[in-house]
Amino acid sequence: MTAPTQAVLVTGAAGQLGQAVAAHFHQVGTRLLLLDRDAQALQRLYGALPGAVLIDADLLDRAQLHSRIAQAWPVSQRIDVLCHLAGGFRMGEAVHALAEGSWDLLMDLNARSLLHVAASVVPRMLAQGAGRIVTVGAGAAQRGAALMGGYCASKSALVRLTEAMSAELRDQGINVNCVLPSVIDTPDNRAAMPDADASRWVAPAALAEVIGFLASDAARAVHGAAIPVSGRA
Repeated sequence: MTAPTQAVLVTGAAGQLGQAVAAHFHQVGTRLLLLDRDAQALQRLYGALPGAVLIDADLLDRAQLHSRIAQAWPVSQRIDVLCHLAGGFRMGEAVHALAEGSWDLLMDLNARSLLHVAASVVPRMLAQGAGRIVTVGAGAAQRGAALMGGYCASKSALVRLTEAMSAELRDQGINVNCVLPSVIDTPDNRAAMPDADASRWVAPAALAEVIGFLASDAARAVHGAAIPVSGRA
């Protein structure tokens, strides 16, 4: 009897890393559920991709997110892997001058979004008795840095949530792990840092391979890891 095709849900699918992760899983024959808040970008990037299920949803709207994933559920019948890539970056404010709006934005994008997507996906994985979850933190989550306190704290919160989820779910057949990239080589980062040596950054495709490993059966013994992916930095 042929095993059912695995299904992977990718958040932030319209971003540069999202595209690399989608390409990786498409190449290995995984059914794709691609989620982003930009419906037009999803359609432009993946509208012609056979079998892909496109989900436009705001990760900060828990009710909407739950509804949109529920609508996609009959198509896939399962979610074997969650790759939570969505997040945000902002720097430039010292801790003593950090605006409440900046703090709230970063905690929403980098921590609250995980709470919301986990609420929709984890119960389905528990019902299946198996699953893989990979989150994307940042090298900056490992310690504070000047003018980056809010960002470092929000990514550190994501890592701690990832570790807590692993402790809660590992005995239920669900692996939960995290990657900690340094600067990812994207057009936006090149534009923001034109004088930097981008060859030392992490290529999205290389990071996608690490994520793919953590989502595979080869990583079945890996639980609660936060793996630095630092390119040649």
